[in-house]
Amino acid sequence: MAIFSVFIDDGCIVCDACEEAAPDIFEVTEDTCFIKPDARLDGGYDRNIGKSGLKPDVVSSLSDDIFDAADACPVDVIIVVEGTGEEVPEAAEEAAPEPEVEIVPEESVEITGDDLESLLTAGDRTMSILFGSQSGNSEELAAKFAKQATDYGLDAAVHDMDGFDLSALPGMKRVLIICSTWGEGEMPDNAEELWLQASSDSAPNLSGVNFSILALGDTSYEFYCQSGKDWDDRLQHLGATRLLDRVDCDVDYDSSAAAWAIDALAVMAAVDGSGQFHENQVEAIKDRVSGAAAAGAAGEDGFTVPETAAEVIQAEISIFRYDPVSATTGKDTWVCALPGHMSVLESLRALKETHDGTLTFRDGPSDDPATAISVNGRLILPGSVRLDSVAPIRDGGLRLRIEPLPSFDVVRDLVVDHWPLERGRESSKPWMVAATREGADTAQGVVGTMDPSTADILHSITDFCSAPLLHSCSDATPHSEAYLGPAVLARTWARINDPRSSESSIVGMQDVMDSKEGIKAETDLASIRRQNGSARIIADALLDARTSTLSRGGFNGRHGKHVWWYSWSVKSSGRVNDTVIYRQVLGPMGLLGNLFSGVTARMVFGFTRTGGNVFNGMLGMLAPPAGIGKMPKQFNSSVDHHHEVVAIFNEVDGRF
Repeated sequence: MAIFSVFIDDGCIVCDACEEAAPDIFEVTEDTCFIKPDARLDGGYDRNIGKSGLKPDVVSSLSDDIFDAADACPVDVIIVVEGTGEEVPEAAEEAAPEPEVEIVPEESVEITGDDLESLLTAGDRTMSILFGSQSGNSEELAAKFAKQATDYGLDAAVHDMDGFDLSALPGMKRVLIICSTWGEGEMPDNAEELWLQASSDSAPNLSGVNFSILALGDTSYEFYCQSGKDWDDRLQHLGATRLLDRVDCDVDYDSSAAAWAIDALAVMAAVDGSGQFHENQVEAIKDRVSGAAAAGAAGEDGFTVPETAAEVIQAEISIFRYDPVSATTGKDTWVCALPGHMSVLESLRALKETHDGTLTFRDGPSDDPATAISVNGRLILPGSVRLDSVAPIRDGGLRLRIEPLPSFDVVRDLVVDHWPLERGRESSKPWMVAATREGADTAQGVVGTMDPSTADILHSITDFCSAPLLHSCSDATPHSEAYLGPAVLARTWARINDPRSSESSIVGMQDVMDSKEGIKAETDLASIRRQNGSARIIADALLDARTSTLSRGGFNGRHGKHVWWYSWSVKSSGRVNDTVIYRQVLGPMGLLGNLFSGVTARMVFGFTRTGGNVFNGMLGMLAPPAGIGKMPKQFNSSVDHHHEVVAIFNEVDGRF
């Protein structure tokens, strides 16, 4: 068999690994990876979802490079199609004109307990989240809950009330509104015009709309959450169906807003493609999202033992080797036949026992958090991952590249030194000093009580199987030895939000979080977020922690001022290109200092990467923050505090 075609599936994280392995085949763009036209029979330039065949000379000379690129892909989206090598793409037949068909409205389908999958995947799954915000809190919540909506099978779109077309609202089956209150019970500025339209006699009928409201306010004001209350009453008056009662939040809104989101997303997910609400499915949806729903078992007795054994496969295993005596590094490679269901840790034990007794790795129970290693660039606990799941199997075999965890000092072969992490944990003191709190008298004695939604959030933040593994996910740890790391900070953030923690304990932990070794040193949370499901929750928690740190300090200090001035000046223009970025970072003096670096040339001749305007008014040259001392020295000099640079881009554009 030979390679016939190669294409890129959904989920590419544009990591450049494939382009490095096979630059003649793959080209990575800002959004995804493309198959180059010179390698394809159809000459197209896209992800090759149509599976056009590769040119014979490409297949004969670059097959190994293509397989290497597929192995190097950390998310396994490079799909290699194999065949005889003689396939010819079918010629597209001229499509005959189709007869006009009368469009029939989508009928409601009765959903039973066994059809939950159909409910969450079939038909229209769009949901709209409208926000009215004065200071940005409602906008942040809307963006956060839109991301969570994917777990519920919903395709969420966030809409600013400013400029929203009210006539589009009747065609939306699922609508969430998050609105704050401004002044004396007034709508925020961006919601005022839409509210006037909705309050008029010409407002449309919303009989097909299902909705729920989250209102933000402040109990110290007379008209507490009045804007949210107004929207709630008005939508019901226009015929919309309230699926979940409105929740009113005080200034400390995190916990109550998160609890509302769990319920609101579940009821919206229970609305089928025709707009019918299936109330009996709400709890099942919650269980599915939380992971409580177990897969059903089949068989006459209600249970069938799954087949866990797998066939023997040929494994080519390359292992990093380090000799601390001579301070030399290298790798050893073995080709051996192993059962596919064998764990990676068991395979290391087998190699040590049968091939090389000097092989050194940290051994222990299958769930030992200290045994974490890197396999083909993926960070795993080797005792809990099967060989046949850690890498794609081709021609009955697979290739493994096993290395020690990044960001730790290597002691011998795969063994790393975890003491820096332990010292950071000890210095941060993330343990809890309890405060006096309410309790409940039970048959087992008096126990403390906690709101279930708060308990769920705290558990999710600290639900990671290995602190060393999470520590290695950070892109900042290899560059900053003083940085405490995400594992320590995630537990600290959970303690800060734990209602059982005393006030003095919270103040101490906030000082740790706000320090230069704290959350401000974390540059890009994407490296943590893309690991697995629980890592996404932890990344979101760390983002909340960083926002809290910057807000608590009023964006003081170099780090905060850089982010604040830069992001708001760029956002105020609404247009960003690489020239504007350089101008605002360097300021007028930087323009003169970079006459020969290419920056000034782009300014003069109008070359910009995005094709945008060279000058956006006076923003790039004179307006803040284009001044001396407001930006870190990023170009033509070393960067001691790299997080200051990256934090700017993170704030301006989440894709960074």
